[in-house]
Amino acid sequence: MELRDIEIFLTLAEELHFARTAERLRVSPARISQAVRKQERQIGAKLFERTSRSVRLTAIGEQLHGDLRPAYRELCAGLERARLAAQGKTDVLSVGMLPCNAYDLRPYWEAFRVRHPQWGLRIRHNPFIHPFEPLRNGDVDVLVSWLPIEEPDFTVGPVAFTEPRMLLAAPGHELAERSSVSIEVFGEFGALRAAVPLPDYWEDAFIPFRTPGGRLVQRGPAVGQLEDILTIVGAGEAVHHLGAHVARYHARPDVRFVPIHDVPRLRWGLIWRAEAACERVLALARVVRDLGPVAL
Repeated sequence: MELRDIEIFLTLAEELHFARTAERLRVSPARISQAVRKQERQIGAKLFERTSRSVRLTAIGEQLHGDLRPAYRELCAGLERARLAAQGKTDVLSVGMLPCNAYDLRPYWEAFRVRHPQWGLRIRHNPFIHPFEPLRNGDVDVLVSWLPIEEPDFTVGPVAFTEPRMLLAAPGHELAERSSVSIEVFGEFGALRAAVPLPDYWEDAFIPFRTPGGRLVQRGPAVGQLEDILTIVGAGEAVHHLGAHVARYHARPDVRFVPIHDVPRLRWGLIWRAEAACERVLALARVVRDLGPVAL
């Protein structure tokens, strides 16, 4: 297998969705299908069971995934160490971003690079589906996540930023032209749901299961990425709730963003695995504490 084909296999095994895998790797879905067919011919067995509704690993696919993932990670780490050595750096800190506003946090990145020129810094998107896997797998060292976090194996670090919350609705929706709305409207209109279960406490902190008035917030169509949310809302199928930074980074003509006036600001902070609290992670935490939360 070529290195790119291994990357395709491992990413598809994580996403279990051809279109999301293609988007993440910036290739066409046809390239993903071609690579999987090639791998299956080489091995002589199916690696994925595919239907119109789902994609899942076969038993042989599970075995291959377990064998390839640590080897691929070590290979990538070796290449990265070589690149760092060529730049005069000794190691790299990998940061996963659940929000999409890494640009807003550039004072942290710049301060980290100035204080620690011996280390590289890598910023990567982190999906909200299976959000903690990259951290637990060692793919990222620290994650910028909405709070609170109650995972027993994680350390919660400083708050990086806070922001207002927004309702998303299609133009023409009865809520779209209001100057602001109450969180209670979700008791009437509902919200979207994650394609896979999230920790209850964590989902409730983002979009409550019940409004403060006690109304149940019904969950509508399933979403697996931000683009799913914007597409479904833009089509007028549902309303939803996100942090205000999305209105700046993903403005589009088919979605209106309306402030929610009666809820606390959404808080985002650093988290990392307690057993992996290396010097680089703690250095970034010190930078965030020293500079304080970014004002959005």
